[in-house]
Amino acid sequence: MVEDVVVETMTEEFILWRCLHGEPLSRDTIDQWSSGDKTPWKRYRDRNTALLVKFTRTYGACAILARDGDRIVGHLRFYPKSVCCKEGAGGLCLQQDFPAGPAEGFSDSDFPEPAQIEDRTLVVHCLMTGPQQKENPYQRKGIGTRMVNALIEWAKVNGWERIEAGSFEDLPIIYDITGSAGHTFWEKMGFRLVDRHPHPDLQDRSRFGEFIKALEEQAKSIGIPPEGASDRLVMRLDLT
Repeated sequence: MVEDVVVETMTEEFILWRCLHGEPLSRDTIDQWSSGDKTPWKRYRDRNTALLVKFTRTYGACAILARDGDRIVGHLRFYPKSVCCKEGAGGLCLQQDFPAGPAEGFSDSDFPEPAQIEDRTLVVHCLMTGPQQKENPYQRKGIGTRMVNALIEWAKVNGWERIEAGSFEDLPIIYDITGSAGHTFWEKMGFRLVDRHPHPDLQDRSRFGEFIKALEEQAKSIGIPPEGASDRLVMRLDLT
């Protein structure tokens, strides 16, 4: 199974407009969801497809996919840092509304052409292998490593100078329910720590109390100061 997984850049032929939180996705299943699901999938599909097509046409690619047959079992989304900082980008989470996700109509805004970008940095937005919070035969099988290596090669060929990725301490919950990885994973890929600060989205216990508590408990259990469990660790790889 895992040995048959193909890693490739996402193209307009199949736009992965939502993520793998539930299960692997294919052409036949990506537009299917439970009738009782309150998530506004149709609106997200329209917003995200337009945005991802624009990223792809402007910069050549914005995701690396891992494919097992006709099913997408892993993805790595990446965007130019200069676009991530634009008004309306929000947190660019494709399964949330603004400000965690992109604003409606963000794809209609002006994106800088590659030759106009001075800060030649790509930002890894999320990295996922297989479904989360379920039995997952694809996790910890080297698929994430292969996707990062594919991104590194793509970035070099296309003139990018750095790749940055947000990470956390090496806690199980990070791999179980987020699209992030612990800092050790990135260090093994050659990235180095360049910044550490409280994660701006994890300071509100009224919204994320259970998640923050789980982070702190897991950190304490392995000897990490719990007050740093929700820190965002910025990892960077220089390509030049």
